[in-house]
Amino acid sequence: MPPVERVSTDRCPGVLAVHQAADGGLARVRLPGGLLTVEQLGVLAAASAGLGDGNLELTSRANLQIRALRPGAPRTLSDRLYAAGLLPSITHERVRNILASPLSGLDHNSLYDVLPAAAELDRLLCDRPGLAELPGRFLFALDDGRGDLSSARADVAVQVVSSELALLALGGVVCGQTTLAEMPAVMVTAAEAFLVERAEQQSEAWRLAELQDGPARVLKRLDVHESTGQLQRAAPLVAGRYQQPDGQWAVVATVPLGSLRPEQASALAVVAARGAGQVRVTPWRSVVVASLADAEDAVRRLQAVGLVVEPESPWNGVTACAGRPGCAKALADVRADAWRLTPTMAPGHRAVHWSGCERRCGRPNSDHLEVLAVSGGGYSVDGVPVDDLASSLSPVRTAVRKARS
Repeated sequence: MPPVERVSTDRCPGVLAVHQAADGGLARVRLPGGLLTVEQLGVLAAASAGLGDGNLELTSRANLQIRALRPGAPRTLSDRLYAAGLLPSITHERVRNILASPLSGLDHNSLYDVLPAAAELDRLLCDRPGLAELPGRFLFALDDGRGDLSSARADVAVQVVSSELALLALGGVVCGQTTLAEMPAVMVTAAEAFLVERAEQQSEAWRLAELQDGPARVLKRLDVHESTGQLQRAAPLVAGRYQQPDGQWAVVATVPLGSLRPEQASALAVVAARGAGQVRVTPWRSVVVASLADAEDAVRRLQAVGLVVEPESPWNGVTACAGRPGCAKALADVRADAWRLTPTMAPGHRAVHWSGCERRCGRPNSDHLEVLAVSGGGYSVDGVPVDDLASSLSPVRTAVRKARS
């Protein structure tokens, strides 16, 4: 396997490295572990309202984006986010890509609450100057044992297996094990080993799996017990009500197409303030509010602004790229078409992703139904051109649902 060579630079956006899209600047705000306080949510919502298009976009890595930033707005945005604690490192802001199981510590499927470990990983990451050189696509994941992040394609991942140990996966391959207390340090050391190995191979790899024998060579640089096996796998978190061990409730709400409107952000903040005072953003374009005494009151408030709390809603698992007019490469306004057709579809256990062009930005890592805009107008569904999109989507999703239910 020859060293990876790139014809373009790493363009993953951040707050300081804003991407210029057709509709203006696009800033991505990293949320390690997906955690956001009510106050921080308010800062982001106000920033989008005053500097962007007013919405907050949820990403497949549990981050948030603000679109349509005007010239000069990124400096104002970065100042606000720094003051709110959302930009703790200028040098490392694009490499703080850390996923954590969204319900960690909130139900009986959680073997261990990994959120404190995610916070410690973030701190260690920002404390190592050399790790600012990590590619913006490099991803960490901490799975609390339920298996919900196994399909995340993380470069460095841990999955809790007992009250003391976690498996270590490098580039998707289970290679070793570590104690729970040592997880953050081991993950940071693995990231450093990736950079050393990349330099020795004279590679321009963005992902660990792109290195020649990447998992094995990085593992040799770590002081961990070797181990093999398979990661536990589970379906993505779905919308609904989840009772916590302490008798309180967590509510998971899907954000249709991952675009959180101003009134939705406001309602979400009100609900979260009545609980833990935090919002957990998930990799599946949904949000979690926890430690609620009254789940039904929260559900009513969230549903009133168009957030989806029912597990059988057709909106669950439906995502889309920016499409026209936000992206110059898009062949269709995929979001408008998704808004129009999703309510007519049957719910299903297979995700659906709408792509405006062959780049397929934002598509899920797991199995999904692909709706792709094609040149000349129209769409293909799972690679097959269709004349009547409305009549083609629902039967496919219904068939999948029946086969898996």
